[in-house]
Amino acid sequence: MAARPAFYFDLASPHTYLAAERAEQMFAGLAWLPASSDALQCDVSLAEDERAAVAGRAAMLSLPLVWPVHPPLRVLGAMRVASLAAERGICAQFVLAASRLMYCGGYDIDDPEILSEAAAAAGIGFGDMLRAAGDVSRDGPIEAAGRRLLQAGADRLPALRVGGAVFGGENRMSEAFLALGRS
Repeated sequence: MAARPAFYFDLASPHTYLAAERAEQMFAGLAWLPASSDALQCDVSLAEDERAAVAGRAAMLSLPLVWPVHPPLRVLGAMRVASLAAERGICAQFVLAASRLMYCGGYDIDDPEILSEAAAAAGIGFGDMLRAAGDVSRDGPIEAAGRRLLQAGADRLPALRVGGAVFGGENRMSEAFLALGRS
């Protein structure tokens, strides 16, 4: 039996937002797993030309895009809550809510009030959200996931793993979908 396809993401990246919206529709039974862009040696900060490219891609995909006032370089609390959501099998709901708040609403997802909204959308209670957001023991597995992707050949997040193949980057989702049909 083939391994379940997996979607690896870092919520600090607007590419995660662009990919998450489509991953939910394209891949049934997808595992959603937080991974560190730092471990892949990816820089999530975007220069002006890169921001323009993301905005163009969003427009091409007919997705709204509102940049946060201070685009995040890291969203540790949100990634820790994503780890909890992954454990509970509700990560897709959390990632979609969190990325929409950040990149459709321009909100700071690491603000506890905003983070609680994303958590509630996925069915995570306020107390569980606060505990997970402050739980530094969740950082190690997130870093390890990024290192495993780097070793597997991924050079950026989000990434999709289909069987033994890894497809790094939001722009490779269609390629990953085709690979799923061949596995």
